[in-house]
Amino acid sequence: MEFNAAITRMPIPHDPDRSAEARAAFADLPGRIPDLIAGSAGCSPYLWSLMQKEADWLLGALAQADAGLVARETTGFEDLDADALGPALRRAKRRVALLAGLADLGGVWQLEQVTGALTELADRATDLALRAHLRTEIAKGKLPQTDADAGGVFAMAMGKMGAAELNYSSDIDLIVLYDDAAFAPDDQHEARAALIRVTRKMAATLSDNTDHGYVFRTDLRLRPDASVTPVCISASAALAYYEAEGRTWERAAYIKARPCAGNIAAGERFLADLRPFVWRKHLDFAAIQDAHDMRLRIRDHKGLGGRLTIPGHNMKLGQGGIREIEFFTQTRQLIAGGRDPGLRQRGTVAALAALAQAGWIPPAIADELADHYRQHRDIEHRVQMVNDTQTHDLPKDPQGLLNIAQMTGEGDLDAWTERLRERLERVETLTDAFFAPQDSAAMPEISEASQAIIDRWDAYAALRTDRARQIFKRIKPDLLGRMARAAHPEEALSRFDGFLQGLPAGVQLFSLFEANPSLIDLIVDICATAPGLAAYLGRHPEVLDAVLGGTFFAPWPGEAGLRADLSQRLQQRMQARDGGYERALDEARRWAHEWQFRVGVHHLRGLSDAAQVGQEYADIADAAIAALLPLVVAQLAERHGSPPGRGAVVMGMGSLGARRLNAASDLDLLVIYDAAGVEESDGRKPLAPRAWYAKLTQALITALSAQTSTGRLYEVDMRLRPSGRQGPVATSVQSFRDYQMTEAWTWEHLALTRARVIASCGEDGPALADEVEALRVTVLAARGSDARVLPDLAEMRARIFAAKAPDGAWEAKIGRGRLQDIELLAQSFALRGADPARGPEAQLRAGARHGLLPKPEIETLTSAQRFLWRLQAAGRLLSEKALNMEELGAGGQEFLLRETGCADLPELGSRLAEIIRSSGAIVDAALAAEPGPDA
Repeated sequence: MEFNAAITRMPIPHDPDRSAEARAAFADLPGRIPDLIAGSAGCSPYLWSLMQKEADWLLGALAQADAGLVARETTGFEDLDADALGPALRRAKRRVALLAGLADLGGVWQLEQVTGALTELADRATDLALRAHLRTEIAKGKLPQTDADAGGVFAMAMGKMGAAELNYSSDIDLIVLYDDAAFAPDDQHEARAALIRVTRKMAATLSDNTDHGYVFRTDLRLRPDASVTPVCISASAALAYYEAEGRTWERAAYIKARPCAGNIAAGERFLADLRPFVWRKHLDFAAIQDAHDMRLRIRDHKGLGGRLTIPGHNMKLGQGGIREIEFFTQTRQLIAGGRDPGLRQRGTVAALAALAQAGWIPPAIADELADHYRQHRDIEHRVQMVNDTQTHDLPKDPQGLLNIAQMTGEGDLDAWTERLRERLERVETLTDAFFAPQDSAAMPEISEASQAIIDRWDAYAALRTDRARQIFKRIKPDLLGRMARAAHPEEALSRFDGFLQGLPAGVQLFSLFEANPSLIDLIVDICATAPGLAAYLGRHPEVLDAVLGGTFFAPWPGEAGLRADLSQRLQQRMQARDGGYERALDEARRWAHEWQFRVGVHHLRGLSDAAQVGQEYADIADAAIAALLPLVVAQLAERHGSPPGRGAVVMGMGSLGARRLNAASDLDLLVIYDAAGVEESDGRKPLAPRAWYAKLTQALITALSAQTSTGRLYEVDMRLRPSGRQGPVATSVQSFRDYQMTEAWTWEHLALTRARVIASCGEDGPALADEVEALRVTVLAARGSDARVLPDLAEMRARIFAAKAPDGAWEAKIGRGRLQDIELLAQSFALRGADPARGPEAQLRAGARHGLLPKPEIETLTSAQRFLWRLQAAGRLLSEKALNMEELGAGGQEFLLRETGCADLPELGSRLAEIIRSSGAIVDAALAAEPGPDA
């Protein structure tokens, strides 16, 4: 029977519906061997030669199927010397390739099984060859003494080998490095020379074409600066190169990299150290341009441009080929893999699936590209299977093409050719749309005033590089066109100008806009409406990454979800080899900035109301404090020991305690500890409890408020602690109790009505938190009945009015009848009623519940408080200064009107004045009446 005829009736690989048929085909293969051998010379001289050499072995191997093929064929090779290892590995290669080829053509193995078997052999062969020549160097006394496994040397599998995607005729790309720490400083030079010899001999063992053939052609040229560096260099030298000079193609290469031979542990450490180079912390859309340029250079170098034709087409590098799918996949991984470790897949098909699951590629597109990839690889395998040549070019003659078609199970060359052309064109369409920069659209009409603004842009830092100007030139027409369509285009352009002027660099952000035009709509919306949020965005442009993360518009995760997320991130940052405490602080700031931006955008677009926004900002602050506190404690404990006594609690005061923060709020904090009779901590340099907790408090303040390279988290105010600025920054629970019961002023008792435990540390921290909360309520009950509460409040109110007048006509917070005035009265209700309520509305209801104010007046104050809070929360989002309607512009005015439910500014002004008047009158009367608490 002809070999071609046998092939055409075999099932086509990778069809899951044919798995039973495939198993039957494998069982039937032994009986078909004579037919295959008889005709194979005309289809695959490579297989023909292998079967001639290994026919007797093959019959026995087929009976064992593929179980443990590589391990079985290399058993005992560890004991061979370098001279005997070469022929043994070549015999193993013949056998693995022969069985894989038959299982592949017979439809028994899927693509991943074929490439997996070849890769497993490559790993095993590389490790055996490396160790054999190491033993030789050691025996000759050429390698200095070391306890490190394999002399600290390791081989990184790159490219298809790293991803377990080897072809029949693939070369293997290796980077060989050694761990500097494996050798004493004086031995470094000698060790380096010995390991260079080992690497060269290993490569020769694998790739020399002897009478027995070769194992794998070995390429060592992917190492750093290959033209001037030896074949084996130290890991530290490699890291220094990548940090200083590494390019995008090298980052892409390391997506698939893995240690495959030698000291695997040292290889894993090297990859961990290299992670910041490969996986950037921000979304890296600039990689798209780099990949596109690389594609064009490859096509130009290989002469692969022009019209797509099937005869002679390069299945790897040609239009619509394998490399297009790999570039598409790896570039997407580079863009987002720094933020999403789940995208760091080595295999192309696995990476496409991960990208689809994370929302970076539509699932249908990912499935389609995976199918095209498998089909392309099948054809590539058959091209190489013919003569064991390292080629990716289809035959140019019709008979050669027919041979490849028949090896894929297709006897109609025309039909096969047309299907392949459609696949290649489809891949070209899908990938080119992602890579190829779009031609710039026509510029919209621009007014003279707008043009004067635009003319300044070339002088800004964000546009100082040629690349930044090139990308910005492409997005500029779309950006200006969208601004022209905004409700208030002149305002949007003016504020975008301020945003652009403040950017230190532009390539990443402009690439982000080019790849995601919807972000331009968002920034136009922000610039046209909220100058305060635009200024925030200018300081932290990286927060735009979060919009593309897939969860930006998802339901709010709550404080517990936020805390768990940040705690996990901080622990990962602390444990990373490039991590540490300072890096963790940076991570906390990036995290908080993104969530704060999310709250602001949701508020701006009406997805959240003012009440919800206040709680969400508080959730972010709570999570930041709770996640940072253990890190601060651990830093302090390294030197001074664990928290002495029972531990400490961090209390949120003021707006934080009431869970009513806005976009510009600072944090009022209080630290209370219980030494429980312990005299000093248990560390190397022990401290008395008062000193230990004072250091803890100061370190926590620094962790929250210090300006780092990524900005700051919060301003922190500790003035609400006992005795204010004169008192210790941390207070013992006993001193706190005594002070509140005997010395505290009425304003301090009022502040206590909003106090809330946010986090704790120490052995008994949670129990201490419960006790502090119980103490808070006890103090309110004991001190709230004091006859001085209302007179003191009236005096405090007068001092506030005298010290600071309302900040403009649109002031919502400070002044008679405004938020602070209403909320102080509400706090007096909680104090006088010994009520645990903290939020303003809950405290107002407590006033009605305890008979401290008639219900109609409570309802009036509650309604006023809601209106004023909506105005305050919206105003702090829109502007970092006092509200000025003219500076705010029409967009901001419309947002304020929407938030307050007013039709126009006159109505807003009139309603604000009436609320201030009526609320002020109620507070005046309440403080004059001095009703006692309800029994």
